[in-house]
Amino acid sequence: MTGFGMGEAPLPEGRMLAELRTVNSRHLEVRVRLPKEMSDTGMSIEQQLRARLGRGRCDVVLRVEQGPQGRLALDLGRARAGLRALQALRDECAPGAEVPLALLASIPELFAPAEGEQAALRAAATAAVERALEALEEARRREGEALRQDLLGRVRLVEGHVERLEQRYPEAQAAARRRLGERVRQVLGAEGLEGVIAGPRLEQELVSFVDRSDIQEELTRLRIHLARMVELFDAPGPVGRELDFLLQETGREANTVGSKAQDAALALTVVAMKAELERLREQVQNVE
Repeated sequence: MTGFGMGEAPLPEGRMLAELRTVNSRHLEVRVRLPKEMSDTGMSIEQQLRARLGRGRCDVVLRVEQGPQGRLALDLGRARAGLRALQALRDECAPGAEVPLALLASIPELFAPAEGEQAALRAAATAAVERALEALEEARRREGEALRQDLLGRVRLVEGHVERLEQRYPEAQAAARRRLGERVRQVLGAEGLEGVIAGPRLEQELVSFVDRSDIQEELTRLRIHLARMVELFDAPGPVGRELDFLLQETGREANTVGSKAQDAALALTVVAMKAELERLREQVQNVE
């Protein structure tokens, strides 16, 4: 489900800001953008988000406004390794030349906030993301209620199509049986075989035709799937995957009914029902 949320947390000399944006996706994908001095915090932020989100693509951006301006810690190991690398390059290219210490400033992440300030940044990041998640969830709750009403209305439309199929089916089946019987008798009469084959054999073929074109089982399964969808609209937790599955199964049942339909009114109702199911499927992509 799409959504947006912002959160902030105080720092000793500023504040931490977090922005969350979510868009639809079949699976959960989390992308975290952090200030360079917080690169080691990305994994914990991602785990924090994955614990609260079910699916979708989530982008989180963290910014420090007027952050720690206090002590900086020098990464001595990185500095020594950088100096040795520069000296080795000097010995290869310009033996005897000096290696200015100013060159060490070009080494990335040579200085970082002191450990106490790093801890403050991590704590502020966790708090800001938590508040952004709360704002995101509130926005998604409001959107979710509107989405629930839309989905429920569409399911009721599909149920109406199923009801029309159930009402029309007996009449359509009887008419198809009459047409088939008349056609078979015409053919048998033209061949001079009506008295030989008609009777029990003809009745058996008609019964077989009725069985092959029976849609009662499909209509029953359609009602079961639709009833389960309505239950899921009020269920806690993520339900998008199950709704996806139910719509796939409902679509299969609708296709089977369409292939068995021997009546123009039945066929038109199936077409209208499949169109509504497709709208449902598209809308369900917005459900977590």
